[in-house]
Amino acid sequence: MFKLLQDWTQRYFSDEEAVVLVMLLVLAFTAILTVGGMLAPVLAGMVLSFLMHGLVARLERWRVPSALAVALVFSLFMVLMVLFVLVLVPLLWHQFITLFNELPGMLGKGQSLLLLLPERYPHLVSDEQVLAAIEAARGEIGKFGQWALTLSLSSLPLLVSAMIYFVLVPILVFFFLKDREMIGRWIRGYLPRQRTLLTRVAHEMNRQIANYIRGKVIEIFICGAATYIAFFAMGLNYAALLALLVGVSVVVPYVGAVVVTVPVAAIALFQWGWGDQFIYLMVVYGIIQALDGNVLVPLLFSEAVNLHPVAIICAVLLFGGLWGFWGIFFAIPLATLVKAVLDAWPKNDEPPVAPII
Repeated sequence: MFKLLQDWTQRYFSDEEAVVLVMLLVLAFTAILTVGGMLAPVLAGMVLSFLMHGLVARLERWRVPSALAVALVFSLFMVLMVLFVLVLVPLLWHQFITLFNELPGMLGKGQSLLLLLPERYPHLVSDEQVLAAIEAARGEIGKFGQWALTLSLSSLPLLVSAMIYFVLVPILVFFFLKDREMIGRWIRGYLPRQRTLLTRVAHEMNRQIANYIRGKVIEIFICGAATYIAFFAMGLNYAALLALLVGVSVVVPYVGAVVVTVPVAAIALFQWGWGDQFIYLMVVYGIIQALDGNVLVPLLFSEAVNLHPVAIICAVLLFGGLWGFWGIFFAIPLATLVKAVLDAWPKNDEPPVAPII
C-alpha cells in the first residue's frame, strides 16, 4: 500500500512547479470558502475588471494611450451601472411587487382549474390527488410568504450592503484596471522563477475562461433584451421580470431553459388562458431558445473547451452547492480550469503494458 502511494506521489508530484500549483489552488479555494463573504466586493471588482480588460487591451492595440483607454472603459461601466440602478432596478421591483400582490388571485384561479380536472378526466385524476396537490402548493406558498416577510424585515441591512457595493466595487474596478501591470508584477514576485507549468495553465485559463465569461455576459444581455422586446410587444405582464429570468437561465446549461419555462407559461396561461395568444407566445419563446442554442452559443463559444454534459452538470452541482449563484455562474470556467490543470500536469512516462492476448 505504501509502495503504491509512494509511486503515485513520485509520478504526479515529483515536479516542484506541480507542488506550487497545488498549494496555490488549495490556498485560493480555502480563502474563498472561509473569507469569501467578507471579500465579496473585492472578488466582484476583480471579475468585472477581468471582463473589461479585453476592451481596454483592444483600445490599446488601436494606439489609444493606456490611461485614456482605462478612462473610456470605466466611464462606460459607470454609465451602464447608473442606468441599471435608476432604470432597470425600479422597473423590476415594481413588477415583482405587482406580481406578489396578484398571486392570491392567480392561485385562486389555478385552484378552480384544478378542481375541474376530476370532472373532465375522472379516469386520470381523482379528487384526492387534486386536493393533495392544492395542499402541497399552499405549503410552498406559505414558505414563500415567510421568506418574503423575512426579506422585507431585513431590507435595511441589505440596502446598506447594496450601497457599500455600489461605492466600493467601482473604486476597486478602477484600480484593478489602472494598476493591473503593477499588481501582476507584485504577484509574480512571489512565484518561483521557473514557472513553465504555471505560465501554461495561466495562458490556457485566460484564453478559455475569459472567452467563456465574456461570451456568457453577452449571451445574458442578448437573450434578456430579445425576450423583453418580444414579451413587451405581445403585451405579456411582467415582461421585464420574465426577461431577467430568461437571461439568467442561460447560466445553467440544459436545466435553466427548462426551469424558466414554467413561470413564463404559468403567467401567460393565467393572463390569456388556453387561447391563440398563449400559443403564439410559447412559439416565440421557443424560437428565442432555439436561436440561442443553435446560433448564438456557437458564435460566442466557438473557442471554448468542450466539456462533457456529465462534467458540466457535476460542476454546476458542486460549485453551486459551495458558492450559490456565483458558483453556478462560474461552474463551467472552474471546470475548464480543472481540465487545463489536468492536461498540463507533468507525468512521468511509464513503459507501455504488453497487451493480453
